Amino acid sequence: MTLVIVRNATYDSNTLRPVIFGMMEAMGGEKIGGGSRVLIKPNLLSPALPRQAVLTHPAVVRAVVEYCNERGARPLVADSPAMGSFDLILRMSGIRDALRGLDCECRPFQNSVRVDIGEPFGAIEIAEDAVRADVIVNLPKLKTHSQMLLTLAVKNLFGCVVGYRKPEWHMRAGVDRQAFARLIARIGMTLRPAFNIIDGVLALEGQGPGMSGVPRELGVLLAGRDPFALDRTVCRMVGLDPERLPVLKAAREMDFPAPGEEIDGSLPEIRDFRLPRLSSLIYGPKFLHGFIRRQLLQRPVCDPALCRMCGECWKICPARAITPEAKPLHFDYDRCIRCFCCLEVCPFGALRTTETLTGRIVRSAAALILPPGTTR
Repeated sequence: MTLVIVRNATYDSNTLRPVIFGMMEAMGGEKIGGGSRVLIKPNLLSPALPRQAVLTHPAVVRAVVEYCNERGARPLVADSPAMGSFDLILRMSGIRDALRGLDCECRPFQNSVRVDIGEPFGAIEIAEDAVRADVIVNLPKLKTHSQMLLTLAVKNLFGCVVGYRKPEWHMRAGVDRQAFARLIARIGMTLRPAFNIIDGVLALEGQGPGMSGVPRELGVLLAGRDPFALDRTVCRMVGLDPERLPVLKAAREMDFPAPGEEIDGSLPEIRDFRLPRLSSLIYGPKFLHGFIRRQLLQRPVCDPALCRMCGECWKICPARAITPEAKPLHFDYDRCIRCFCCLEVCPFGALRTTETLTGRIVRSAAALILPPGTTR
């Protein structure tokens, strides 16, 4: 059995600090020794305020740094943001102010090293700080994700792929969601952080993981040594079959061990948590794939009233499917691989996913034809 710790929490430092310290001790705090190099990996996707629930809250980051300081370790807070300068993210998120006066280094991932993560990917580039760290403390945010359904403990480790290599991997995985999920699962299996704490005090539901999502107060922290076990527990908390989470499905298909979870604490039942709708990215005979991509797949669309033409979406797009500076924003859906990186980085919440009329008709017809419980 794998221990998962569940605690009610707020961001008030007087109450949060002892909760975090207790979680770290229960996960084996003795692993953090004097002089050890500890990588603290929050979710620092893009510039956002704490109330927007896009990033790991600064109070959570501070409490973990304080714990490392008390054990005489050398903490490094690092990530590879999808957009915006690292300094801007630290300022807007409140992390810079939260860490003032503490002995801690903060900077983006810079150098990469090649690491064999297993078949079918072989050696890939991963942040050297993650590979060389004595201990990794993984601090994901509990939020939805338009491609992976939820971005939790395992998905947060994809941030250890540095800079432009992220969209490069999106492009290589193409429209095969499960191929991308297998990559994320392999990275999680390889890095195996010793400590994982999911920030679900203020979560993000709806069309996450960026500004299109909707903050929702859940008041919960979840912690454990096994990021896969944490993700399974969150799925059960929000009433989601863990097999529906692509990363967990990929791990099972690769025969990654999945011992049961022993819950320390009271796991809330949240049955109205709003998830994004995911449709199959590619299916059917090859000669129909062009039609399917254009007419049946979910696609990103832009709300012109919110769009500021800032350019972040076309800069990040790995398929070069967004015409630069075209107003209104134009997508080439033949080229679009439905990675939804553009939704992640849009600082104004102007992008969302939608289903074509043809896609809705086909899905509705399939629901009428197929018997209940049939997976499509």
